[in-house]
Amino acid sequence: MLSQTAAFSALFFFTVAMIYAALQDAATLTIRNRLVLIVAGGYVVFAPLAGFSLLEIGLAFGTGALVLAVTFTLFAFGLIGGGDAKLAAAAALWLGPEATLAFLIYTMLIGGLLALAMFTFRAAPLPASLHGWSWISRLRTPGRGIPYALAMSPAAILVIPTTTWFALVA
Repeated sequence: MLSQTAAFSALFFFTVAMIYAALQDAATLTIRNRLVLIVAGGYVVFAPLAGFSLLEIGLAFGTGALVLAVTFTLFAFGLIGGGDAKLAAAAALWLGPEATLAFLIYTMLIGGLLALAMFTFRAAPLPASLHGWSWISRLRTPGRGIPYALAMSPAAILVIPTTTWFALVA
């Protein structure tokens, strides 16, 4: 029963954290290190409580490290932001080897749609009623980047049902 309760709490925590990251990124075009540490730290707390073995935890950390290496390479080439790279790795930690590839594919697909939407949003005239909103001005600034957590959050939520976490609560 403890593992089921812990898994449910973990799923709630992870989902809320990913949604918060998306909202924060949309509003500020920044994913704070503190949030990434909270997401990763949540895994460290919840995984043992949910009954994950040391092998499962080790595989999750290996998956997260691999994603961090790949995403930091993308960051080095200026393709994504540093916060995006770190958040993707923290999400991969939660999703583990069984769901990370699907997460990355969904992130790319949703991210492509997001990029098209952002280019359209930046090119379209802004209604006068929205001119005073600083976060909207930030989003519309060309060259400011794309709030990629808006793609990662739904991607993570789409694949979480395929993970061990979900199996523990079902």
